[in-house]
Amino acid sequence: MTGLHDIERRGARQRGFTLIEVMIVVAIVALLASIAVATYTRYTAKTNRAAAAAVVLGVANRQEQFYLDARRYAEDLDELGVTVPAEVAEHYTIATAADNVATPPTFEVTATPDSNQQARDSKCKTLTLNSDGSKEITGTGALVDCW
Repeated sequence: MTGLHDIERRGARQRGFTLIEVMIVVAIVALLASIAVATYTRYTAKTNRAAAAAVVLGVANRQEQFYLDARRYAEDLDELGVTVPAEVAEHYTIATAADNVATPPTFEVTATPDSNQQARDSKCKTLTLNSDGSKEITGTGALVDCW
């Protein structure tokens, strides 16, 4: 009987986890979570930027339509009758400016990120589209990656 009792006690010791095993699992979960959060943050920043770029392109299109009707560009979004969607306005300020005195008249549409978006998307930052179709950014990234 003594041998059976020793085997039962030994089995009881092997059922639990050691502190080192638990710490290894915690470290692995923390590493995976940090990778997931970083990836999600980049994804949301890119999605917000794409939405802002779409609005900028839409405003530029409205400017061209306005020019055909009025023979000048609109001075601001109100004159164009453009309302920035709430999901874009949360992260970017969209603005347009016109120079109707220049020959030919010109306009510029900008999407300026708020501080949170700018911190998450420092490679692109402000997106600008000019009446000649040229695109610009203020960040350090490549223009083709931001637009």
